[in-house]
Amino acid sequence: MSRCRIKICGITSPDDARMVAAAGADAIGLVFHARSPRHLEISRAREIVAALPAFVAATALFVDAETATVEKVLAEVPVDLLQFHGREEPAYCNAFGRRYIKAIRMQPGLDARSAMLRYPNACGILLDSYSDVHAGGTGTSFDWKRVPDDTLVPIVLAGGLRPENVADAVQRVRPHAVDVSSGVESAPGRKDPERVRRFIEAVRAGENGTGLDDA
Repeated sequence: MSRCRIKICGITSPDDARMVAAAGADAIGLVFHARSPRHLEISRAREIVAALPAFVAATALFVDAETATVEKVLAEVPVDLLQFHGREEPAYCNAFGRRYIKAIRMQPGLDARSAMLRYPNACGILLDSYSDVHAGGTGTSFDWKRVPDDTLVPIVLAGGLRPENVADAVQRVRPHAVDVSSGVESAPGRKDPERVRRFIEAVRAGENGTGLDDA
């Protein structure tokens, strides 16, 4: 399979940004959602982006944010991508004129393929676990058999991924990318270097068709 990209979400410090980039992450996620323990102020987000080396992308994550909130972040933080993780409609996602990822939470009974088709302009669709309490970061996975296998939009797999299961997820789903937050943390918003290292190694093992026992 082609190389699976890795995004480490919920970065809250420049040190963690540098650490995950050095470990091999392709992208980081910056959370602009006040109800999240990983929420960032704009000044902190600027510091984090400034710490990134070349070719590591910064993604700004929003959950049903006011248009003005997104515009303020775009005006003050040099992010590469937007990620919409709530109930945002396609017209809203398209309105900012920026490349975006749309998260779809895998609610029971949801037809994922039909949900994805509503966002033809997305550069990726992130499939995440469903919770009626939290918009993301639940630490639980969903049935990977529900992931459509013939989509035109790149799939970003999220939801309960961790070093112990991501090799299996990559082998089974063959996503364009994986997205992890709580699965590599020692506490909310604090990334654990050893878990990050093991996670990235496990992704590569999954690409090569080897399990964790072989990694």
